[in-house]
Amino acid sequence: MSDDTLTESRPAPEQIKDVVIRFAGDSGDGMQLAGTQFTASSALFGNDLSTFPNFPAEIRAPQGTVGGVSSFQVHIADWDILTPGDRPDCLVAMNPAALKANVDDVVPGGLILVNTDAFDERNLGKAGYDENPIDNGSLDTYTVLKAPMEELTKDAVKDSGVKGRAALRSKNFFALGLMSWIYTRSLDPIIEWVDDKFGADTPVGSANVSALRAGYNYGITTEAFHHTYEINPAPLPAGEYTNVIGNVASAWGIMAAADKANLPLFLGSYPITPATTILEELARHRNFGIKTFQAEDEIAGIGATLGAAVAGSLAITTTSGPGLALKSETLSLALMIELPMIIVDVQRGGPSTGLPTKVEQSDLLFAMYGRHGEAPLPIVSTSSPSDAFDAAFEAARIAIKYMTPVILLTDGYIATSSEPWKLPDLDALPDISRPYATHNGEGPFLPYERDPETLAREWAIPGQTGMEHRVGGLEKDSQTGNVSYVPENHEHMSHLRDAKIQQIQADIADVEVHGDGTDLLVLGWGSTYGAIRTAVDRVNKEGLSVSHAHLRHISPFPKNLGDVLARHDRVLIPEINLGQLSKLIRAEYGVDSTGYNRVLGQPLRARFIESEIHDILNGETS
Repeated sequence: MSDDTLTESRPAPEQIKDVVIRFAGDSGDGMQLAGTQFTASSALFGNDLSTFPNFPAEIRAPQGTVGGVSSFQVHIADWDILTPGDRPDCLVAMNPAALKANVDDVVPGGLILVNTDAFDERNLGKAGYDENPIDNGSLDTYTVLKAPMEELTKDAVKDSGVKGRAALRSKNFFALGLMSWIYTRSLDPIIEWVDDKFGADTPVGSANVSALRAGYNYGITTEAFHHTYEINPAPLPAGEYTNVIGNVASAWGIMAAADKANLPLFLGSYPITPATTILEELARHRNFGIKTFQAEDEIAGIGATLGAAVAGSLAITTTSGPGLALKSETLSLALMIELPMIIVDVQRGGPSTGLPTKVEQSDLLFAMYGRHGEAPLPIVSTSSPSDAFDAAFEAARIAIKYMTPVILLTDGYIATSSEPWKLPDLDALPDISRPYATHNGEGPFLPYERDPETLAREWAIPGQTGMEHRVGGLEKDSQTGNVSYVPENHEHMSHLRDAKIQQIQADIADVEVHGDGTDLLVLGWGSTYGAIRTAVDRVNKEGLSVSHAHLRHISPFPKNLGDVLARHDRVLIPEINLGQLSKLIRAEYGVDSTGYNRVLGQPLRARFIESEIHDILNGETS
């Protein structure tokens, strides 16, 4: 039965331009699933959207505590949006801990939907409440809607075959059904997903659909929920779209690069949050000849990857900060041997184990300098979930053309968030293939003989007659590849390796400047893109002279970056670290910038960057 049959008495919904919704509950309450399905329904409706899943940092955080809260925020709109929103207009709080962890973020007058069944004395105590916030007036500045979700869910699923406390596992679908009513979302795509995932006739599938419908019907029949909202589809450019998660887009970009390079694809990795889903996504596509290897540790993962590069594959390894530290010795070896390889670093909060599920742009200086000796590498940065495809493709192009390892920096925010992505024309992607080395049999094969344009050496596959050569970590003669301890040769090779990386600068796009203001340039990299662009657009509408530039290439920098910096009176660099890009900019260009640096484990928010811009232009100290 379509949910359309349930809406004959629906009052006309209020038309709104956008809304930010946050689903929050215990890590076992299914908030990620509820948020994901609400997002999918909105994507099918045609809204523009951006999401931000937020997970507990501990695998098994104590149930019912603030530290164990899991949330999923989605921003849906009828216009082009770039962020999941600074503050939720609506909070779904499945227990007291979820309310306490998130209520201060809700906009004044915002909507809070609470599961009243969870607000008992025990759960209130776990969350740190001395009294029930629903009853003591502390929520009077919000619109609070109450629903006994556990009781209603148990009643809804009693005929499904699910028994005991297992029935409460469907309460997230009750909340999802109620939110679908409030924001005029169709149940049909959600029901179709449940049927495909669990089976329409299974107890779990039946229970989830029953709870979903019960939540929707509760909205229809309860007077408090009769004010509903509707967000029209967004006018996106024509084309075929999918809702893409950043790690999946990275995997697809790597797959496309292997195809356009006509190379076998190999990924060797050790599972680590938040990079693991790249490994999982590539493993799903074995039918394309992709080989994935789940190693016993980080060192084995990159070792196998280097071996695949020696054998002629497009070789990838994925990791996060702690794993990048373990991989550094083998990464230096790959640089010394000069082989194409991509190291995808999905950054997270550090140091050490740090905040494994939280975002931080913590590894930029490590990516630049985290190797022994003079060991320069190209660094490519991803700015959004949909940009991850192009950034991964670009990293592969550089690695193959210049015979070098490349570090691709993304982060936990990009990795797990999603947004609409217009599917590219794969036929229009450039050919990035590189022929393996050949030898005409005249004279010895010289493995370190270089292309005069790129300074890249040839890629000789082992086992070919006449092209026997040495590889290894000891310094090589600049032509033969034989071990050399000659001081002048080592200095020559050090300069050559550095010059090869600098040569890439002539082969990358200029940094683009958004806006023509010259009073202030806001310079960013990585996942700060959406927040910076939104903030700059807002202040431009006020008439302020502010521009935005965002870096894809960090090593080497784009060749026009110095001129861009010189055209602006002041420079603001927002980062989710303590000023790492600011240090690199000062070292390279002698430019003193103002840093807006936050390490909260959360994405930067546009309104705070906007406030910082005002402070700088007003001459106030941050």
